[in-house]
Parts: sequence; structure tokens; C-alpha cells
Amino acid sequence: MLSQYLTKIQCANEQPPQETGLTYNSWYGKPHLEMHWWHGIHFALWGRVDLLEKSLDWYTKVYPNAVGIAKRQGYEGARWQKMTDPAGEESPSSVGAFLVWQQPHFIYFAELVRRQRPTKATLQKYSKLVFATADFMATYPHWDEQNKRYILGKGLIPAQERFNPEETFNPTYELVYWHWALKVAQDWRKAMGLKPNEKYDKILQNLSKLPVKDGVYLATESAQDSYTNPKFLTDHPSVLGALGMLPPTPMLDMPTMQRTFDKVWDVWQWHDTWGWDFPMVAMTAARLGRPEKAIDGLMMNIRTNTYLPNGHNFQDERLRLYLPGNGGLLATIAMMCNRDDLPTGKTSFPTNGQWKVKWEGFKKMP
Repeated sequence: MLSQYLTKIQCANEQPPQETGLTYNSWYGKPHLEMHWWHGIHFALWGRVDLLEKSLDWYTKVYPNAVGIAKRQGYEGARWQKMTDPAGEESPSSVGAFLVWQQPHFIYFAELVRRQRPTKATLQKYSKLVFATADFMATYPHWDEQNKRYILGKGLIPAQERFNPEETFNPTYELVYWHWALKVAQDWRKAMGLKPNEKYDKILQNLSKLPVKDGVYLATESAQDSYTNPKFLTDHPSVLGALGMLPPTPMLDMPTMQRTFDKVWDVWQWHDTWGWDFPMVAMTAARLGRPEKAIDGLMMNIRTNTYLPNGHNFQDERLRLYLPGNGGLLATIAMMCNRDDLPTGKTSFPTNGQWKVKWEGFKKMP
């Protein structure tokens, strides 16, 4: 209840919120667009898609800036900002210029709206930005002639911000998100009576396979020591986001993800994580059919998974509140009750006799 209240008053605004909302300034008061997913998708899942839409109009306002970034870098479409001011101007950041996992977010947001309002008006309102996002995504990967595939990177930092951009390529989560979003963009074209975009199809058919070593998915193809180098066992275990934040896709092998989940669970340095990591873990466990682990993830006894009596997700003395954690909790509860890959009448809560779950009004998560 408190998370619903806090996100309503702090995250349902006319622009993406900063991670501490309106309470105090974090990161100089700048909203981070990669965090908008965690701030906002729960509104749609809880049947309040209008609250998510309030901030989507902002993307139209800052669209010229995003087009300018893409053009300056030699890409088509719109490359969405990372840390930005209200007018869409980017802020200096040693990380922000290299992040790419915010790029598919707008397609995800628009698809949530379309699923609840499958009308011509929805398509007309958001299609320009959906296709501009996809245009960038279709021109960002580069062709690896030797292996006949498209690669993400080098020159990127994954959602797990522990990797050198000069060396990093093919992060697992971003590869899956890229494929999913371009497929959705093609679905939008079909819904509008348009032919499939050939560039999108070319990427979909030739995108690199997910990197695997010793039967588990690596954080990135470039980091073969993903699970042996201590510096890669902290921050967000975003390899799990490839299934959890995202639905099952043809790219992903479920037994491999089962082993990956167990590996991450066993070796991760959970004391060095963030508030939305625990909902992400729970989402992955839920999609893997492991409800007890989903609850264990949500209830993990780690400082950054602390919720104060006022409802705020405490991180440390500097960040005494962290709204992506609240939003992640709400999104996880909704997806554990209703999503595309969950059989009708079932939930992802344990069936061990300790839970009695009744729900209503949740909209299906993809």
C-alpha cells in the first residue's frame, strides 16, 4: 500500500522521475531514463496505465534531442538519453553515454498501452516514436563478417555497470531485449497495415546468440570470467533480466537459464546490489516456475532490500529512499499473478499451503 502511495505522488508526473522522486535530489536531481521502466511499468500492470502515459508525452518533447544524438553518432532514428534535464539535454556522465538498455524501454511502454487500448488512436499516438526507437536499434549493431552475425558493442556498458566499454560486447540481457523490442516493432507495423521493416528483420535473423560458458549464460560475451572475477559479481545481476523483466523468447533456453539462476544465487555478492535487483530476481524465479525462490528473492535480508516504516526502500545513509525498489516490488507482485506465460488460474506464489492468494484487476505483463 505504501509503495502504491509513494509511486503515485512521486513517479506519476509529466516527465520521468529521478530515483528519489520529489523528496530530495539524488544524482543532481536528474532523471535516469534506464530507471523509468522500474518507476513506471507497474502503473500499467495495476490497471492505471493512464499514470504511465502521463510521462510518455515527455518523450515526444525530447524526441528532437534523441534524434540529434543518433545522427551525430551516425545512426538512424532516436537514441534516447540516459541522465537528462527536463528539456532532454544530456548531463555529463562517465557511464551514461555508453548505456543502451534504456533504448527499448519506449517500445515496452507503448506496447503496454496498446495491450490495454488496442485502438487506431494508440497506434497513431505512439508509432512515430516506436519506429524511431527501432530504427536506432536496427542500425546500432555492427556486422561481424567473420562469424556472420550482428554484435552489440564494443563501446557499451551493460545494465550491470561493472564492465569497461572499450572491451565489452554482447551482454545477454541487452541482446534479448534488442530482439524482443524489434519483434514488437514489427508487430506494430503489421497492426498498422505496413510491411515488415527489412532492416529490423535482418537484425532479428542475424543477431548474435546468447553467450554461454559451462552451461550458464555469461553477463557478456566479452567477459568469459563473469563468475570468477569478483568485480563482476556485484551491482545488478542483469543477466537474469533476460528472463523475468522479459518474457520467454526464442533466443533463450530455459534449462540454461535455470542453471544461470542457481549460479547467480550462489555466487553473487548480494550486499553490493540495489533495491530493484531483488524484484528482478523474483521475476526470473517466477518465470522459471520456482515460486519459493521468488519469495526468497523478494524477502532477501540485505540492507538495500530494506523498507522503512514509511514505505521507502532504504539503500544507505546517502540514499534513504529509492523508488525503483518500490516500483519493482509492485511490478513483481502483479506479474506473479498475471502474465502471458502464466497459465490461467495459476499464480507464481508457493503452493506449499502457506499462501492464500486472491487478486483482481492486474493486467497481463508480457
